[in-house]
Amino acid sequence: MTQQKLKNLGHQKLSLVRRKSVNIEAHGLIKSSYFREKIPLIIQPTLEGLNLRSWLEINRNFIEEKLHQYGGILLRNFPLQKLVEFEQLLQIIWGDLLDYTYRSTPRSQVTEKIHTSTEYPAHQTIPLHNEMAYSCTWPLKIAFFCQKAAKEGGNTPIADSRKIFKRLSPKLVAQFEEKKILYVRNYSKGLDLSWQNVFQTEEKSVVEAYCRQQRINWQWNEGDRLKTWQVCQATAIHPQTKEKIWFNQAHLFHISSLDPQIQDLFLTEYKEEDLPRNAYYGDGSPIDPSIIAEICHCYQQETIIFPWQTGDILLLDNMLVCHGRMPYLGERKVLVGMAQSYSN
Repeated sequence: MTQQKLKNLGHQKLSLVRRKSVNIEAHGLIKSSYFREKIPLIIQPTLEGLNLRSWLEINRNFIEEKLHQYGGILLRNFPLQKLVEFEQLLQIIWGDLLDYTYRSTPRSQVTEKIHTSTEYPAHQTIPLHNEMAYSCTWPLKIAFFCQKAAKEGGNTPIADSRKIFKRLSPKLVAQFEEKKILYVRNYSKGLDLSWQNVFQTEEKSVVEAYCRQQRINWQWNEGDRLKTWQVCQATAIHPQTKEKIWFNQAHLFHISSLDPQIQDLFLTEYKEEDLPRNAYYGDGSPIDPSIIAEICHCYQQETIIFPWQTGDILLLDNMLVCHGRMPYLGERKVLVGMAQSYSN
């Protein structure tokens, strides 16, 4: 059978599936496998040139079901080259995409709703985290498009938030659930993100309106500086699967997460209450660094690392699976889109 006939057969099967609403995998158009511990689920076409857009239009429910089951799906070896295609695919399966407001890391806007992944220097590691878990509102879905894989490294490690929750000691979890987490941020240009960057506005009134809506406390200080503080969840219940997960960024915001030399520099230059960012228990009491170390160890124990290939798309349930970034050499371009805002 010629390649063109195979493609035509693929289109015929897509039409058949559309009418009967059956699982596309049963017709042999895709194959699935697992990387490790069934995360991520890897989906690849069995026909060269299979139209990913058509496949996703038919299989939105299939994708949603597998995301709830596995937490992550890696779409690999599909013919995808243009950025606009990535954005359109996400809109097909998840609807309207979200703006990235109330930021915590530097990113560049590529299209209206697509951004670069965090633009920290290539030698730095970004610890595992659930996107915007430092807030009371976050995206349920997040996707990554590897437009160009790094020459070396640059992996996006992932971990199951359900397993992290189970690995943590019950005593530690109970303490955090009772007190919750207080995030304190001081915004200043040149040191960390400015408030203009974080809130994507030059208007103080817009910042205040957002903070009021999201129950964030704020204070304007001398020199056009802004301070915010907010108490947020330590754990959360997934709205569909009803599973309890570890869901916060205390380990990223806590001062002990920084390199010891940078910690010393910050604590020499600033009062603790003026640090760019820090995390406390919800009552304002300090979190001992040993507790943060225990949390980080649990993340490390559940970490799964897979190699990027140019053209890969990683779909994640942002509550069920956390993600990070490893150091890399050479050019790396990974783009991000988020969808389905959710508030606790």
